[in-house]
Amino acid sequence: MKTTAYPIQLSAAFAWYLAKNQIRGTKRYPITLMLEPLFRCNLRCNGCGRIREFSDVLDETLSVKDCLSSAEQAGAPMVSITGGEPLLHPKIEDIVNGIIGQGRFVNLCTNGILLEKSIGKFHPSSHLSFVIHLDGMAETHDKFAGRNGVFDSAVTAIKSARKAGFRVFTNTTIYKNTNINEIEQLFIMLAHIPVNGIITAPAFNYSSVDNDVFLNRQEIIEIFQPIYRLRHKVPFYNTPLYIEFLAGKIGLKCSPWSMPTRNPKGWKSPCYLLTNGHFSSFRELREKTSWDIYGPGNNRECSDCMVHCGFEASAIDAIMANPSNLVRTIKGLV
Repeated sequence: MKTTAYPIQLSAAFAWYLAKNQIRGTKRYPITLMLEPLFRCNLRCNGCGRIREFSDVLDETLSVKDCLSSAEQAGAPMVSITGGEPLLHPKIEDIVNGIIGQGRFVNLCTNGILLEKSIGKFHPSSHLSFVIHLDGMAETHDKFAGRNGVFDSAVTAIKSARKAGFRVFTNTTIYKNTNINEIEQLFIMLAHIPVNGIITAPAFNYSSVDNDVFLNRQEIIEIFQPIYRLRHKVPFYNTPLYIEFLAGKIGLKCSPWSMPTRNPKGWKSPCYLLTNGHFSSFRELREKTSWDIYGPGNNRECSDCMVHCGFEASAIDAIMANPSNLVRTIKGLV
């Protein structure tokens, strides 16, 4: 079975985008825009810091114009639409279609509850994928989500979307109390549906959330070693070198600028996970954020972070800089 699940069009677009930035000598550039058109959600998941951090602005939303302008400002080939629950946005189909109309790829991240009844708003496209969050099998996932039946709704939505011709990925967060045998069961089940790819990462230690559920750096490496061994059984959508990083096989530095976040409060600085302020434009974010003070070894809040929004781009840089890494990655794609 394939170890990764990148569509040809996306791989080509990323290769061209990376090559252009390499030729220009650009050191810091985004690879994915994290677009949060709203914070409002229909769940209150145990490990999520979003609705707690932005509890005072849950009713604010970005307009379609704001979303399309943000995508143009960032210039990244990929836009991940998240939140909150993006399917609650009344103009979500216009946002998706507008971004695709710019020639960009869209990952629409959802808990799956509203997906089945919203599916008619969208059209299957090589530029659109749904990403559905699943943190375990039914009992475990429903406990994290704080509501019974969420897992079954999500799996039903996955199957409906695949049947309708859509690309579907899943995203699984690993916590301290995660049962790895259960995660293997989940991943094998998803591979048999089949989903187009599986994303996984350790949880970030939000200060506003119960710290008992989060892993330190050594615990992350230990728990991801058996996940790493699944790479020949399930179609991981993560960069292969990032999975190696999680399993402690290689080291990577954080690239907090690689996945900038735009939400109703502005451009979030410094990254998707930490908030030290918001800027009114992407240019301000890029020029006024002190990037060098963030990342493990530079900032206490970053010490145990190994989340993909900071390290996937670093894995891509490692691939581009080292021919042996490139060969290993290509082997993983076929």
